[in-house]
Amino acid sequence: MTTTPRKFSIVCIPGDGIGVDITEAAVQVLGTLSDTFGTFTFQFTTLDWSSKNYRQRGYYAPEGGVEGLKKYDAIYFGAVGWPDVPDHISLWQMILPIRTTLNQYANVRPTRILPGTVSPLSACAADPSALDWVIVRENSEGEYSGHGGTTPSSAHAAHTVATEVSIFTRVGIARIVRFAFETALRRPRRTLTMVTKSNAQRHGMVLWDTVFYEVAREYDGRVAYDKMLVDAMTVRMVTRPQSLDTIVATNLHADILSDLAAALSGSIGIAPSSNLDPSRTYPSMFEPIHGSAPDIAGQGIANPIGAFWSAAEMVRWLAGASDGEGLGAESMVHAADCLMQAIANVTEQGVKTRDLGGKSGTKEVTDAAKKRNAGAAD
Repeated sequence: MTTTPRKFSIVCIPGDGIGVDITEAAVQVLGTLSDTFGTFTFQFTTLDWSSKNYRQRGYYAPEGGVEGLKKYDAIYFGAVGWPDVPDHISLWQMILPIRTTLNQYANVRPTRILPGTVSPLSACAADPSALDWVIVRENSEGEYSGHGGTTPSSAHAAHTVATEVSIFTRVGIARIVRFAFETALRRPRRTLTMVTKSNAQRHGMVLWDTVFYEVAREYDGRVAYDKMLVDAMTVRMVTRPQSLDTIVATNLHADILSDLAAALSGSIGIAPSSNLDPSRTYPSMFEPIHGSAPDIAGQGIANPIGAFWSAAEMVRWLAGASDGEGLGAESMVHAADCLMQAIANVTEQGVKTRDLGGKSGTKEVTDAAKKRNAGAAD
């Protein structure tokens, strides 16, 4: 019986620096994966919303550009940022508008030690499985709400006053906490740690605590849970990694903690992320967390593993939208698993970039992943 492959439209925004290199690598690997399985295909569209174009025309996304992303099944994002464009401009003119317009309120960042990689933690030397976490980041409000101001408007004035107002809502907290509990339910250990700073931030963070424990009652007996202050959490991540599993935190805290988690797993170059609209009303966005790395851009040495892992997360997410067309979700989940196994095989066999202690370039790692993907469906 011949089945029709499920077709997905993917918009790629490579952005800047190594974002261009790793996006190209991810597209190649995804192409090999779809060719190997034959049950799904990807149609890629690339948008050049780069800092170079920003400098030339004064904007990243054109008018209506972010709204136009709604017609795609998913967004694959490389990285954005360049030294001659202040970081807050690229963040507020591209990344944050995409996340907010498309209701991507859940940012999910899995972290574990891949075979052949080395964690700086002595606790993980004998047992790499001691570090296997999923960090769930609230992605739509909090410290990234954009409320506040500078008076006078110039930051260089002698008596400048700047305010940054964090916005926390009961609805926003409850939905991300519930998402985190559901994530924990699907993991073997079924444990969740919530991170705030409610001893010092007595309004927004106290609301976080209150809502967390209200939602937690719905999961009593199904998920074990506890709370950490963010400063104590950094210590626990380093000294007792095996005590953690699923973690939920505010926009800023989870942003910082997930970078620490990536470094503890061996390199920020291997870390993926998913910006999800759990309602599936709008497309979700997938990106490695390493940034544009201008210092190594164009040298062919960027680590594409984080890009491949993000691509695997995209395939897994799209499987949930596979509603019976072609061979459906089961085949796509299997494909995502095979891509992750291919990544593990590549790192275990020593095909690694410099940040992981290897000597291979982006192309060598990509070719190795494609080769192992080619036999994935066997």
